[in-house]
This record gives sequence, C-alpha cells and structure tokens, in this order.
Amino acid sequence: MNIAIIPARIGSKRIKKKNIKLFFDKPLISYSIDLAKKSKLFDNIIVSTDDNEIKDISKEYGAEVPFLRPKNLSDDFTPTLPVISHAINECLNLGFNFKNVCCIYPTAPFVTISDLLSSFKLLNENKDYFCFPITEFPSSIFRSMTLYDKFKVKLLYPENEQKRTQDLKIAYYDCGQFYWGTKFKWLNSKKVHSNGMGYIIPNWRVIDLDTEEDWKRAELLKKLTED
Repeated sequence: MNIAIIPARIGSKRIKKKNIKLFFDKPLISYSIDLAKKSKLFDNIIVSTDDNEIKDISKEYGAEVPFLRPKNLSDDFTPTLPVISHAINECLNLGFNFKNVCCIYPTAPFVTISDLLSSFKLLNENKDYFCFPITEFPSSIFRSMTLYDKFKVKLLYPENEQKRTQDLKIAYYDCGQFYWGTKFKWLNSKKVHSNGMGYIIPNWRVIDLDTEEDWKRAELLKKLTED
C-alpha cells in the first residue's frame, strides 16, 4: 500500500502563498493532488500543512488533512526529510496502513503519471534506496567558472578548457518534484540524495518555482504543452 504526502506550508517569501496561488484558474497545489489521484497509486493522499486555508483548499480538491504540521517544522530552514517523517508518524498514529511513501511537492505541475509509475517501478526493484527525478544540466558544469574583481573569470576546472563539451561527463541535478521511498527508509535515513536513484526526465519539464520570473516561464510552458 502506498500513500502520497504533499508538504505545503504557507510561509513562501518570494511568491506570496505560492502553494495555493492560482495557476491557470486552479490553486497550484491542486495539480499535485490531481496527479496523485489520477495515478491510482495511492490509498491516501495527505497534505502536510501549517495553515487552515491550505487545509481547506486541499480537502476541496480531494486530499486528506488529518493533522496540522507544527510551526517548528514549517520555517524556511527545515528540510523535507523531517517533514515527511513527521507526517508518516502522524499517519501511523492515526491507524493508516502503508508500505511506500511518495513525497510530491505542491509546486510541480509538470510531473506526469508516467513519471510516477516508472519511478515507482524503479523503487520496487531497489527497495534500499530513495528514487527521485533528475535532469541533465543545460550546460556542462565541468566548464563552469566564477567571477572575481567584478568581471574577470576563473575556471573551476581549468584542465577542461580545451576539451569539447561532448567529451565531458554528463552531470545531473535534482528536479525538486517528488521522492519515493519505503516507510522504513523515510523513518531511518538522515539523507535522501546520497541514498538515492535517479529517474531521468527531460530538462524542458523542470522549472523551480521560486521567483515571479519562474512563474511566468511556467505559464508559458503550460500554454505550449496544451496547444
């Protein structure tokens, strides 16, 4: 049995009330709730929030909010793992029965059902790991540089200056969309990435919604993918 946990606090700084801001006439969090429902992978879809407005909207779109997240797990510095561990323990105390947990961020409107299904298959084949989506950096990090004295550049990997980018290793980064793991893994791990497997998705579907510019890019992508 599987449950989805969607962590959605109210205190977004750069985009006010980001998790419930309207994205094409629907609260942003509703896309993650709808995705979890349509995937048919989950016996329960839980929203972990510290806010009653998010609670009401989440329930309106079909999620369960059987508890509120404490304030000490709702600040800008709390990582995802303790938030999900708290939610798992709350669900266990309420009598929920489940084996696997998928944390789905409320800011991931471009995740597909196929993403969830394929990554869940990967998890089932490798129970000792977390599984999460990764994507290729748009440019090789092994040709990256820093600035000093305002405009001068310094290569981080000077040994690669004369190499072709296609001859360099491919590097990936966490898409920040969802994370699969067994209940045991969530409750007994201190780190996710160093205990993880990467499910590769194309980088055109990855937008980190942190700024108003990110939001505009997401709106443009949404229009393009619906045309």
